[in-house]
Parts: sequence; structure tokens; C-alpha cells
Amino acid sequence: MKRFFLLFLTILSFTIICRSQERRDLLDPKIREILIQELDGEKAKQHVIEIAKHHRVQASQGYRDAANYVLQQLRNYGFSEKDAYIESYKSDGKISYQTWQSPSGWDVTDAELSFVEPTLEKIVSYKEIPMSLMTYSNAGDVTAEVVWVGAGTSDEDYKDKKVKGKFILATGSGDDVHRLAVVKYGAKAIVSYLDDQRGKENPEMIRYTGIWPRTEELSKVTFGFNISNKDGEKIKNLLQQGTKVVLHGRVLGKGLQPSSMEVVVAHIRGNAVLGGEMLFSAHLDHPKECANDNASGSAAILDIARTLKHLIDNKKLPLPNRSFRFLWVPEWYGSAAYIDAHPEIQGPALNGKFLANINMDMVGENLELLHSKLNVVNSPRSVPSCLNDVTNNMALMVDMMNIQTPTGSRSAFNYRTVPFRGGSDHIMFLDRKIPSVMISHSDYTHHTTFDSPDKVDPTELERSEMIATGAMWYLANLSPAEAVDLLDLIKANSYSALGDYVRKMRAQVKATSIKDLSAVWAECADGITRLSNHHYDVAKSILPFATSEDLVSLTDQMRGHLGKRFDFLYGMAKSFVEENGFASDYPTALNDPEDNRIPLRVTRGPVDFRLPESKLSLKEAEWYHSNEFTLTDDQRFEIVNLIDGKRKVSEIRNILISEYSTIPDPVVIRYIEDLVKVGVVKWK
Repeated sequence: MKRFFLLFLTILSFTIICRSQERRDLLDPKIREILIQELDGEKAKQHVIEIAKHHRVQASQGYRDAANYVLQQLRNYGFSEKDAYIESYKSDGKISYQTWQSPSGWDVTDAELSFVEPTLEKIVSYKEIPMSLMTYSNAGDVTAEVVWVGAGTSDEDYKDKKVKGKFILATGSGDDVHRLAVVKYGAKAIVSYLDDQRGKENPEMIRYTGIWPRTEELSKVTFGFNISNKDGEKIKNLLQQGTKVVLHGRVLGKGLQPSSMEVVVAHIRGNAVLGGEMLFSAHLDHPKECANDNASGSAAILDIARTLKHLIDNKKLPLPNRSFRFLWVPEWYGSAAYIDAHPEIQGPALNGKFLANINMDMVGENLELLHSKLNVVNSPRSVPSCLNDVTNNMALMVDMMNIQTPTGSRSAFNYRTVPFRGGSDHIMFLDRKIPSVMISHSDYTHHTTFDSPDKVDPTELERSEMIATGAMWYLANLSPAEAVDLLDLIKANSYSALGDYVRKMRAQVKATSIKDLSAVWAECADGITRLSNHHYDVAKSILPFATSEDLVSLTDQMRGHLGKRFDFLYGMAKSFVEENGFASDYPTALNDPEDNRIPLRVTRGPVDFRLPESKLSLKEAEWYHSNEFTLTDDQRFEIVNLIDGKRKVSEIRNILISEYSTIPDPVVIRYIEDLVKVGVVKWK
């Protein structure tokens, strides 16, 4: 009997293991096979090579050439003039789109930086390495001594140094150094080099920085060069030895001038009755050397556009229920201009028809060469969506598919699902309450001359394309039955997230002293309540894709399911508090002084990265560079995205705590007050 029981357990365990290893893909296997047979990472790699031949600075001829290349490929794939075209927007360094000041147009034909003393020697040439010239440099010719100022990004760096009329050697970013060295202190030109770990380990590496002048600085712009760590250290060492160093810098061309930004647009029209659009985006700009960033994302959505059009035109896939729109944009600024010109670009929460966005930014890294991994970046709490669950499921599907291309790597797929982070055009669409996910890599070559096409992998391109195409096709054609299955997946994922949060609660409680427990417990209790409500909102986000009476009823029931799970987990956490000798009557909601003020957006779009600091007085702006200011860029974005004319300041702060961690009230309050001060927000 005992042997029989052990045999039964063995069979049962084997069955459970086998079932756990069964595919749990949302995408129909037939659709999956049709897509993977057509998507082509090799074709995408060729697009990367062609796009990366162009010095794609925003509002420059090089960018225009790359945009025309994309448009011509769309024509080759059968897209008509109605369904593929370029829209142009004025870009002169003065006009703003939302809160984003457009970059100036830029036209440079040649540039060179050389030693004059103590030797005659060329350092860098624009024609050989375009990234060596800081973008948005003006034409000029300067021969001058060099002064070393360290980072060159603070007034302290210039104390007791005579920089007027000189070349400045620094390690800070071009815009920050130029603003102080040239605009404020009268230097003639600047030179910057990379002195972090990357630069030290790769002494020939040159990084990408630009001057990016503000409107009021346009008339004061000179020029700057980016040089390698090897050359930067050479100049610095000569200066520190007391050797006089004289450089000659020469830049030819028109420099800054009024111009335009181009956005390439392509459409695949879906069922006109159902309506709604799914949006693919990728930024096309960046210097010539930038292949992964972001020739790879631009090439990927170009291949996705080709794939879907070919399959639909040849009846291998049906006409989709929703339309697809593809955008190749100048990063941030072009997206802002395009959205300004198209007020219809709004998500379901704003009664719009744009249901989802997948942003492809750096999607082709060769994992073996760069020791990188792919990140699937989720949509934030301010835009709850089932898109996260779907895209994550597609990444899991691709992990099981063993995708490889003829000339691609044989590396194992390595990916992570990560919480929201900004840094690309998806934030523009999130601001319009369009659920947005970013597919991205990051590695040591980012924004440097080492980001070259040889490090782009056709295999990884095809994997990224499959994740994005599978997710968007699935949601564009979601049937009621599939919607119920998706709801079950969301339910399972929500239970896991709530369980993880309770573990976090117990850890926080255990690490807290009795005197601080009340505040910590209140934050935890409020956080798990908000997390439960968030997952209910995620469940409801299915309805714009597929609606039926049964689905609405099942979605409504989700609140009850979550409520029961919440009660169980909350009870466990509370019992843990009591078992550890703490009182059980701590508050279940935050008891901080409530700030009843309600902020209201005056502008739309994410707030320009330089706001509010750039519009404040110097004394007020200092706070943003002090240790008191603890908000990350992502948290700043989320604060603005949570301002909806309904939420109080205290509620915005509480949502941030549940999404991130403890954030001091004064920091959130002052940040919002400064946004009011510069006219981005007002009090309702």
C-alpha cells in the first residue's frame, strides 16, 4: 500500500510538472506561426545598417534623409501615398509644442579640433566621427588656450579661473558646460570627454552630447567638441603639469537656422465599424554612430509594418478589427509636435480611440557581445492597463520559441519585466492616457561611438518584433472568449502581486521600531488597498478591446474576488503585527495632514525635463540640485500624469507611496507648487 501511495505521488508530481510546463500563450498558435514565418530580423538588420549611415540630428538634413529612406521602404512594401507619408513641423529653437521648446534647425558641413601647442596634431574630425562635434554647435573658428574646469557644470567649477576667451576642458554634458562656460563666463568654445568607468575602460570611446540651447541663448551659441577619454586625459595631464595647451577649433556650415522636424506616418486600416487604433512608435533620430539607439527600433517597426501589410494583403491574416498606425519621430519633440497637431490621439480614459502603444527603443542588442538583457517596461499606475499582462505573456511566449535567424546570434533569450520607467516617446502617449509599453535594452555603448551596427543582432530584432506584433495583433482582434481568458490571467497576476506586497508589508513591519510603526503600518495598509483597486482598474481596461454583457459582469465580479483576497492577505499582515507584540489598532489609512488643494493641468504633455527649474530664479532652482530633492524623473512624470483636476495633493502623494516607496510630503508639495509658479499647473 505504501509503495502504491508513493507511486501515485510520483505520477501526480510528474503530471503537475508537465502541466506547469505547458504553454500558457494568449496568442493563437496558428497566428503565432504565421507571424514568425513572416517577421524577418535579417531584413530589419539591413534597415539598421542603412539608417545608421545618416547623421540623424533632429531638424537636420541627415535626419530628413533617414526619414525619406523609411518612406521609400514603405512605398516598396506597397503603402500608398494615402497610407504612408511625412508630416513636417516648424523647428527653430523658439516655437514650443506643449511645454517642449523645439530644437533649432542645424546645418554643418565640416569641423575639426587640433592641437596648436605644445604640438601640431589633429584630435577629431566631424567627417570622420560626426559625434565628435556637439550637436547644435554654430559655425566658428577659434584658436585659444585651454582651461581645465572639472565637470564644468556648477559655478564652483569656475571659481578663481580665467576662462573668458578660452577653450574649456570639462567632463560634463555639453549643454550644461556651454551654458556656464560660454553663455555666463564668456569662454570661446568647449571640449568635453567621458571620465566615468565606461570611458576609463574604453579610452577611445566618444560620447554623444549636444549644446541644446534655450531660446534666449540662441544668439550666444558657439561650438563644442566631444573627445575620447584618452585625448581628454592627455590634455588634462599636460595642463596639470603646467604645460600651456592651445587648441584650434573650426566649424563650417550655416549652424543654427530655422528648419523643420519630420514625422513618418504609416497606416494599416482596420474594421471601420469597430474603429480604434493601435500605435507603434520609434524615434528615428540620433547621431550616425547610434545603431541600437535607435536605428534598431525604427527598423523593427518598419519590418512589422511590412509583415502585417503583406499578410493582410495576401489573405494570410484577416482585416484586423482595429487599425494600426506607425510613427517614426524625432524623439520627444517630434512626438509632442505630432500630438499637438492630432488632438484625436487620446486613450480610452479621455474617451479617445487610441487603445495601446508599444514603443520600440533599442531592441536589437547582441546579448553575447554586450552582456545585456531585454526589458519589457510596464505602463505606470497612472494608466492602468491589461497591455502589461499581454506584452509580458508574449515575452514569455518568445522565451519558449527558440527564435534564431541565419546570421544572428545563438544566444539564449534574456529578458525582464520591469516597472515603469521613462526616457523615451512612450511618455508622450501615456500623457494622453494611452496605455503604453516600451521594449528596450541598455548597455555600455549607449550614446557613444561604440553603438555600431556590428553590435545589432538579427535574432534579437526578430524576438522583439514578435513580442510587439503578437501583443498588438492579439489585442486588436480580441474576441469575447479570449477576453475572458485574459481576465483570468489578470486575476492570477493580481493575486501574485498582492501576495508579494504582503511579504513586503511584513518585512517593513519587522524592521520598524514601535515609535515609527503607526506611520509604516498606515502606508502599508493604504498601499495594499490602492494595489487592489489598481488591479480592478486593469481588469476593466479589457472592455475597450472587447465588450459583452458576460464580460462586463465578470469584470464587475473581479472587485469581489479581489476584495476576498485583500481581506485574507490584510488579515494575515495584521496578525503578524499582533504576533510581534505590537498593538493591532493602528490606522488603516494615512494620517498625515491632508492637503485638500486640487492641482489642474494648464498644459498637456509630459513636462519638459528642464521644468520647473529653468523658469525659476537661480536661488529657487538650487533646491533641485540639493540632497533635499529626492524625486526621480519617473516619479516627476507620474506626479504630473496623476494630476487630473480631481485628485488632491495628498492623494497624489499617497499613490506615489504605493507605487514606489515613502516620499516626504514637502518634496511632492513643493514640486507641485513650483509647477504652479511656472504656469504649467494651476489650483482648481
